[in-house]
Amino acid sequence: MQSQRYVVDRAIATTVFLAIQLKKPILIEGQAGVGKTEIAKVLSMALETELIRLQCYEGLDVSTSLYEWNYPKQMLRIKIEEQEAHSIEEKESAIFSESFLLSRPLLRAISAQDRSPVLLIDEVDRADEEFEAFLLEVLSDFQVTIPELGTIQSTHQPYVVLTSNRTRELSDALKRRCLYLWIDYPDFDKEFRIIQNKVPGISEKLAVQIVAFMQEVRGLKLAKTPGVAETLDWARSLQALHRDHLDRESLEDTLGVFIKERDDLERLSRDDLGGLAATLEHVTPEDLKSEPEAPADLVRKQP
Repeated sequence: MQSQRYVVDRAIATTVFLAIQLKKPILIEGQAGVGKTEIAKVLSMALETELIRLQCYEGLDVSTSLYEWNYPKQMLRIKIEEQEAHSIEEKESAIFSESFLLSRPLLRAISAQDRSPVLLIDEVDRADEEFEAFLLEVLSDFQVTIPELGTIQSTHQPYVVLTSNRTRELSDALKRRCLYLWIDYPDFDKEFRIIQNKVPGISEKLAVQIVAFMQEVRGLKLAKTPGVAETLDWARSLQALHRDHLDRESLEDTLGVFIKERDDLERLSRDDLGGLAATLEHVTPEDLKSEPEAPADLVRKQP
């Protein structure tokens, strides 16, 4: 996973390894933007296999996630068959064949012929409980029954990654079938390494200032706390503006990159975090590496 530039800790690496060995799904929960979805992407690249993604939402049903028939193409075939002297059974067999079947993510993952793909079921907590119950059946046997074609059994069981932002509680039945992984906001050292891996060429001083600032922001009671994804967006934005350090002007110009709520913008303005940005000017990477205390505490000790 590190070869794919993903900063991984031992808990994540162990869980992914066990999922591969035991052929069990992984349920990954955590705050938005902490790298849950990225694990599935990195896993597919590391295993050199296809990534199949099912994005969940309220109202997701079987036809959207599993399969549906290509009705316009079937109607055209029926019109053609009207001129043919075929039996009713032959006509039905023709229009309900695999050439008229539209495979959706779940069926594509189950029917993979060459090798096991990675199936990402993203934000499963957004789907309805009825879909979750249907998902249990699919993940238990990795087979589906299409009335017109019969049962399709998986020959290469997919590696399954489910993610959840905990907008609702998932059922115990789903959790029992999965290995569980919780990903929290990273500490200073991990987030610093993430920036260095994902934003090549960024100055060390700017990376240190960005991480120290974000660690401080996450300590505030914001409506939407910025995650690692916002940290990376901010780092790339400052790099695109040719900044090599963080100052008040840079902060004010790019605040909308990682703050997405009006009330949060006003809150940050009232707290004068621009003053913190100015204070960060005195902090060096060596200071933050050598001090065992929290980055924000170290920042406050600066003159």
